[in-house]
Amino acid sequence: MNRSRTALAAGLLAVVALAATACGSSSSAGSSGGDTKAATAKSAADLGGMDALIAAAKAEGTLNLITLPRTWAGYGDLMDNFTKKYGIKITDANPDGSSQDEINAVKQLKGQDRAPDALDLGSSFALSAASANLLAPYQVASWKDIPESQKDAQGRWYNDYGGYISIGYDAKQVTTPPTSFADLAKPEYKGKVALNGDPTKAGAAFAGVFAASLAKGGNADNIQPGIDFFGELKKSGNFIPVGATQATIQSGQTPITIDWDYLQVSAANTLKGKVDWKVVVPKDGLYANYYNQAISATAPHPAAARLWEEYLYSAEGQNGFLKGWARPVELAAMQAAGTVDKTELAALPQVDGNSPFPTEAQLDAAKKVIADSWAKTVG
Repeated sequence: MNRSRTALAAGLLAVVALAATACGSSSSAGSSGGDTKAATAKSAADLGGMDALIAAAKAEGTLNLITLPRTWAGYGDLMDNFTKKYGIKITDANPDGSSQDEINAVKQLKGQDRAPDALDLGSSFALSAASANLLAPYQVASWKDIPESQKDAQGRWYNDYGGYISIGYDAKQVTTPPTSFADLAKPEYKGKVALNGDPTKAGAAFAGVFAASLAKGGNADNIQPGIDFFGELKKSGNFIPVGATQATIQSGQTPITIDWDYLQVSAANTLKGKVDWKVVVPKDGLYANYYNQAISATAPHPAAARLWEEYLYSAEGQNGFLKGWARPVELAAMQAAGTVDKTELAALPQVDGNSPFPTEAQLDAAKKVIADSWAKTVG
């Protein structure tokens, strides 16, 4: 499953370029040691440059993140290395939560020291957070290296890493490998198929339904066939309403999962010797997309939040995503500059074909359809 990905990654970026857009205690926002000037900074230059940003972030001393599993896209090493580099303590709340949980936390914890500083959101959730004025505009130093179609013009959100929806399976439990969404309807997979969460709340699960829709004749304007597909799997007993994680994979509770390829490869490597986890990207539902970084408009540690973004979009941070088997958004620029880790660039699953990239309007419409139909159809 670990075959060359250089052409794949370049192709993914090329396709994205064609899309119109991507996808505690009480205290006032910006206080509790936070730099109030940093709370309105739209770039490091607004604070006097990178050295001044670093000093302000170190003075805050804390960064609140949320819903970042350590095994997701290299985030474990990224968080550790950021703390080692700057001496800033990271609190990662609700690591197994969803994009919707992040948005809820921003709203519910506003004004508290433990509110989220920075967010990692699925595309549809980033768009809704921006429209609700929950995000602060900010442009990292490498802003020009992020393709125009993969960032908000105001700097409220920007793609960070991406991947393809894939099927992972335990080769010891599943002796006949599923290679397509069509395969997942076979009786032999009864009680075995799971998504990574609830598609009304989790970006990975939302993408899984989108991919299934493409496999069943849907398109970027019609996600209903994907919802109907999971409704059929639920009726047949094949679909189980268990949010897939590495823990459920290791326990055998979810022997087949639909998830991003970088998470599947991470599971295969992390669980090696315990579970014989295999990964395939289905041709009948080829779907790829990116997650997005954003800064909370009411971040209690605004300087640390901005420094975190600068770190993630540096060559070190982008290669950190690559080490986590995800495709960094600045890959093309890094290849041109010779700063990409070529060893890490050679290890993602093979993919053939092109994926559609929904526009803002299409993602928003699909999200509304899932919100209205998922519970009624799948339960």
